[in-house]
Amino acid sequence: MLTNLIHALPDEWRDVAEMFVALGDEQRQRILLTFEPGERLNVTQIVSASTLSRTAVSHHLKVLRQAGALHSEKIGKEVYFWVARENIASTLKRVLNYVETST
Repeated sequence: MLTNLIHALPDEWRDVAEMFVALGDEQRQRILLTFEPGERLNVTQIVSASTLSRTAVSHHLKVLRQAGALHSEKIGKEVYFWVARENIASTLKRVLNYVETST
């Protein structure tokens, strides 16, 4: 059994590492905490609330979006982002469920 787990992750764990990497960075945590519940922000708004350059913010937004921690939508020339609370919660619940049931 142990050998099988080392070689292949269960399907429900495929996105956990990517989400944890995205959430594990302090700058990305700061970006997530910039959003009020239900708020959508564009890059310019996020940069103005940050000490980071536009390039750095764009990089962090890309990591967060690819991990599923942010949603985005292009409206006209602007891309708006908002926190994907349901995706973050789902990932954390799967890990918590594993921790609670694997005794």
